[in-house]
Amino acid sequence: MIFRNSSVDRRSWSDTFKVYLEPATLRMLFLGFSAGLPLMLVLGTLSFWLREAGIDRSTIGYLSWVGLAYAFKWVWAPLVDRMPIPLLTKGMGRRRSWLLLSQLAIMSGLCGMAFNDPRIALEPVVWCALMVAFGSATQDIALDAFRIESADTDRQPALAANYQTGYRLAMIWAGAGVLWIAARAEVADVGNYQPEAWRVAYLVMAASMIVGVITVLFCKEPARRELPPAKNVAAWLDDVVIGPFREFILRYRWQAVIILSLIAIYRISDVVMGIMANPFYVDMGYTKDEVAAVTKVFGVIMTLAGAFIGGSLSMRFGMMKILTLGAILSAASNLLFVWLSQHGHDVTALMLVVSADNLAGGIASAAFIGYLSSLTNISYSATQYALFSSMMLLVPKFIAGYSGAYVDAFGYANFFTATALLGVPVILLLWLAARVVPSKKTG
Repeated sequence: MIFRNSSVDRRSWSDTFKVYLEPATLRMLFLGFSAGLPLMLVLGTLSFWLREAGIDRSTIGYLSWVGLAYAFKWVWAPLVDRMPIPLLTKGMGRRRSWLLLSQLAIMSGLCGMAFNDPRIALEPVVWCALMVAFGSATQDIALDAFRIESADTDRQPALAANYQTGYRLAMIWAGAGVLWIAARAEVADVGNYQPEAWRVAYLVMAASMIVGVITVLFCKEPARRELPPAKNVAAWLDDVVIGPFREFILRYRWQAVIILSLIAIYRISDVVMGIMANPFYVDMGYTKDEVAAVTKVFGVIMTLAGAFIGGSLSMRFGMMKILTLGAILSAASNLLFVWLSQHGHDVTALMLVVSADNLAGGIASAAFIGYLSSLTNISYSATQYALFSSMMLLVPKFIAGYSGAYVDAFGYANFFTATALLGVPVILLLWLAARVVPSKKTG
């Protein structure tokens, strides 16, 4: 049964648009920017820097495991939710203190990366990248809670929309912006690799986090939500992990294996291929400006377009059909990179391939997010969604760590073909999952 909120029914279009100008909604634009900035700097952009520095592809692949921090953030989420930070929490509140601490960790990590040259000393860069990743994952945890507690249910879509807008703008800045800054900071006729240029770019990125810091310092702590303390470690584990999974398994019984398997590998073609995308661009001779313009700006725009198309088609034709369409398109678009690897340096060809790949990825992502949301029980919505979204990264990120070694052994064309073939079991699982009928949700 669907319940309507009468306040929503009475709200005029003018009142609806005014929500986007309210302080709580505007704050999410800047905090979304702060959340989206670190992700590219420890994954996509970093791989471009490392390859340009002469780091071998196998090492770059293994270093992508830094991103596993995002897959395990549910482990320390209860600590962020419950544990106060000495000195900070008393003066700022629980949410703002964790946001500030995580942002300072991100800035420190980015500065550490900037002042180390991976060609000379790779290990300090890796440790600093880990600091950024853990700080970013912690910021995500605190920010999700801050957003949910900052406004009533009616205003949550507006907060989420502003958050996503800020997040995508940050991805463009951390993707295209950092490459553009590094290209501008290079000295002519010195050489292809100039660590000083990357230092300038990453210091600018660290300074860009001030947007989030200022927002946190000047915003208001949301109303405190009291949580019952766990009696012991066993009770904490049951509340955080076992309870949500137990409810899910009881609801779907043996069919839960099919659904969890699908969640674990649905994005595998995209994630595994994506780790080697930037090293591929470097090896193909594309410049920083070309990659910035095509993959980081145009690609993000096509992803947003794909997300809109995927969401619209899901409402029109049903989620499972578009989920299957997204899986097929995502796997097939990887084959376009096989053609590109044999085509040579061609910006127009790069634009066509990136457009198709990002459009397919956007369609798949929109449908998949809707699918994950539909699986959650209202009593465990936050916890189950966090666990599901973590599961969808764990297996692909782990396998992606070996992507560089595969390219070294078999070449880019065979690698892109193999990532496309990884989509075949996904399609089979989708066919099985479409026949799953759950018992009635409770809670």
